[in-house]
This record gives sequence, structure tokens and C-alpha cells, in this order.
Amino acid sequence: MKTVTAFFTSVLGASVCVATSTCANAASFTTSFDCARATASIEKLICRDSQLAQMDVELMRLYRLALTDEHSVPPPDKVIVDQEFWIHDRNQCASESDPKACTIRSYAERAYQLRKGSAIVRTRDPDRITEGPMAFRCPGLNAPLAVTFFTTLPGVVYLQWANASITLSQVPNDSGSRYTGKDYQGNYSFWQNGTVVLFQKPGSGEMTCTAEPIG
Repeated sequence: MKTVTAFFTSVLGASVCVATSTCANAASFTTSFDCARATASIEKLICRDSQLAQMDVELMRLYRLALTDEHSVPPPDKVIVDQEFWIHDRNQCASESDPKACTIRSYAERAYQLRKGSAIVRTRDPDRITEGPMAFRCPGLNAPLAVTFFTTLPGVVYLQWANASITLSQVPNDSGSRYTGKDYQGNYSFWQNGTVVLFQKPGSGEMTCTAEPIG
């Protein structure tokens, strides 16, 4: 399996439009919906932001794949219902102090859910911009660390363990891929260089994590 570091070299420069018609607004980016008909403020934000637009197109790709998988968990009919609730929750990010950060978290978590629940969704499509979830065992965590990558520009990583989760954004780094972020508890960091993975959360030192099978 190629490393995540190598995978980052294949980031999409542009996505193919999956909307029924091309976005009419010249300032808009390609999304999974028609930007010319967007009414929700979060949809308008997505249309104006290249990173969010990339996440939107990829999320729709994952969702459509999940609907073809009769073995998905949850099953396709429940995936449809969950997607409707997710869109509603995503649009509530408009009321947050940082709507974009909230929207990024929403897409990252939903991608993790869809990829975790379906082998078909995890198909290694050469045009994918998501990877994972991968599992790592970190000393100091009482559960495996599930890691899902969104190779947008900048990149995003969604980390989930036990009953906790955090979404981090990629930052410039001399070697490997480094992500940082924070919540009400404090600062987090995740760094990967080949097979070496380091994770730090509030109240702990830097943990060296080892890969293990997931699922």
C-alpha cells in the first residue's frame, strides 16, 4: 500500500463537474450542486471557496458509491436519510463564528463515516481525494486512532478515537505532512513521514503511533 506521503502527490488540480448544469457564476467553483440556484448561505460559501468545493464534489462521489453497496453499514436506504440530516446540519454552520472551519469539519466527519461503512466507497479510484480510515495504535490512547485524509489544498485530516474526534488542517512543514488544530481543550498535532506517525493532544506528550489493520 502506498504511503500517504506518496498519495499527496496525486492531489486533484481540478474536479469534473457533477452538477446538472455548469455553475453560471464566473466566481464559482465546481460543486455537486448548481451554484446558480444556491440559496443557503453555506452553499454560497462552498461555491466561492475552492477547498470546500473540492470537498463537496468528493463527498458526493463517496455518497453515490455508498448507495450502490448493499452491504454498507448503514444500508443504502439509511444512508439516504443520514445524508439529508447531514446536509441540514452542514447548513447550520452558517450560524457558527467560523462557518468555513465548521463546514470543513462537517465534510471531514461525513467522509469518514461513508468510507468506514462501505468497502465500495473505499475503492481506490485514481481521482479520489480521500484516503482511509487508517488505524494507528498510540500509547496513551485507550482505543485505536482512526485517520481519514482529505487531500484538498490545504489538506485536512479527521482523527477519531474512543468518543473523541478532531479535524486538523495541513500546515507547511520541512518533511512529511503536518496538521494542527485546536478545540476547547487545547492544541492538537498530527505528523506523518512515511511509516512514522506522531500524534499529540492536549494534556499529553507526543505519541509515536504504529499502523494496525482496521475493520
